[in-house]
Amino acid sequence: MKLLNRTTLLILFVQGVAAQTYQSPTAIHQAADGQSLFIASRTGKQIKQLHKETLQVNTWLKLPAEPSGFVMDGDRMLITGGGHNGRVWMARNGEIFQTLETGHTPTSPVLSPDAKTLYICNRFDNNVSFIDLHSGKTLAQIPVRREPIAADITPDGRYLFVANHIPDGRADVDYVASKISVIDTQTRTVKTIPLVNGAEGLRDLKLSPDGKKVFATHLMARFLVPTTQLERGWVSTDALSVIDVESQTLQYTVLLDDVDQGFPNPWAIGFSNDGKMLVVSSAGNHEISLINLTALSEKVAAEAAANSGQAHLNAHNNLSFLSGIRKRMKLKGNGPRSLVVDGSTVYVAHYFSDDVEIVHISKDWKTTSTPVALDAKQPVTQVRQGEIYFNDAGLCFQNWLSCATCHPDARTDALNWDLLNDGIGNPKNVKSMLHAHENPRAMWLGVRADAYVGVRAGLRHIQFAVRPEKDAQAIDAYLKSLTAVPSPYLEQGKLSAAAQRGKKIFSSAGCINCHSGPYHSDHGMYDMGTAKGLDEGLPIDVPHLTEAWRTAPYLHDGRAATLQDLFNEFRHGDKYGNVSALTPEEKNDLIEYVLSL
Repeated sequence: MKLLNRTTLLILFVQGVAAQTYQSPTAIHQAADGQSLFIASRTGKQIKQLHKETLQVNTWLKLPAEPSGFVMDGDRMLITGGGHNGRVWMARNGEIFQTLETGHTPTSPVLSPDAKTLYICNRFDNNVSFIDLHSGKTLAQIPVRREPIAADITPDGRYLFVANHIPDGRADVDYVASKISVIDTQTRTVKTIPLVNGAEGLRDLKLSPDGKKVFATHLMARFLVPTTQLERGWVSTDALSVIDVESQTLQYTVLLDDVDQGFPNPWAIGFSNDGKMLVVSSAGNHEISLINLTALSEKVAAEAAANSGQAHLNAHNNLSFLSGIRKRMKLKGNGPRSLVVDGSTVYVAHYFSDDVEIVHISKDWKTTSTPVALDAKQPVTQVRQGEIYFNDAGLCFQNWLSCATCHPDARTDALNWDLLNDGIGNPKNVKSMLHAHENPRAMWLGVRADAYVGVRAGLRHIQFAVRPEKDAQAIDAYLKSLTAVPSPYLEQGKLSAAAQRGKKIFSSAGCINCHSGPYHSDHGMYDMGTAKGLDEGLPIDVPHLTEAWRTAPYLHDGRAATLQDLFNEFRHGDKYGNVSALTPEEKNDLIEYVLSL
């Protein structure tokens, strides 16, 4: 029996120590008494408690599913999580006392100032829930733009500002950007604030302590130029946009990078108690920036005065705009995706190193830090290492970008990019990495034979780096471990009646001719008559349809914003089928089916 146990352990070790439990902290807040911090551990499915004085860590609450965020209401904690089975868990004294249902992948819970209403971003339902905390009932679900991922509310409770993660609309146009939604909580109407061109990958949004400004972190994609170099942020830069609360307009956007080093994948935002210092984290380069807000406001005002009030038109192209008014600090941990500021101390939760780094800031902004582990150190499996590399801009020349810059959460950024692997002047839409290794051809024109080749080419020709083969193998392992998120169009996990009708139409209308097999792709290449310009007449790879609900815009160049546009305006499916012959009702059923995959 001892021999069997040793053999089993050896097999587990050889396979990469398969059974590891990481904490992956995704949110951090102070306890009501100010003596401790609470940390939501996503993959650990726990709420951890860190005592400030003793630095001891204990498990405060075990959860039935992965948490995404939480908010404190005195001694009551309101926790969102559960992914497609969206839940709000209400806990007190380390025990859940009530559970509420909410939307698909709930995140960023926000409490109204009177603590009567909870607002939740339902990321993949593209809406925000209003939940009455007295009755536990959902009062409304307000549609916003695409993938609401962070929110904050004005001090009077009137306006809820919501960050939409990636752009909606078609990608083959000159302006593509994510947007901020503003919900009037009284009238439940929505206003949309467009961000500057190329703004995408929003991660955090917070109001300033005085309630006058809204700050949002995001990427600045330079998608209109070919990816010939990385110097000076040629391909991607990283930014902070500032919204004026009173006018509900974009005031300015400022770059967080330096001339010769990116501040990749900006994420968490925090403010000092007096509102004079802004703290922003770089999840891709494991840093924080300490920004003098007073000096920033003065510089923006001076810029606006010199440019007829249009400060944001210059600041978002100026890599030295923050020079002299901010300090960058390299952290000891990996993956700073959440932080909280308490006086002169910043507590940074690291997603990949499973710790909280305590950063002490002196009056002259000198910094020291101490990491505190959230759990016993776990061996790093190949899959975990691949996920780390995928999100790490340290692999990239001058740290400008990571794989996750264009493939957030290993999916798509909804943009077109002009890569050099198939010529210049023919941009293509970014593919999701889900099932990439199970489907041949990593590029729309088939210039990369498969995802194995694509991963290695990406490191060399997109990140301009030479890496050991083991790094690429780890990324392969991570991508192959990805699993599909259940579609928000499913009903109780099953096809709706409309989708069931659409499944039959999918065959009768000829979609099955190309979209066959377990991934709804025959792995072929066809001239669909959609390629134009330098690509005219060339065959296009048949994409798989898993998570098609998440991969808009459609076609190789993203010209179809929706599946309705795909079939009605661009008549997709007519060359090898007869989709145009369908009635409007039949098309709707077909679309319902495809969006349910």
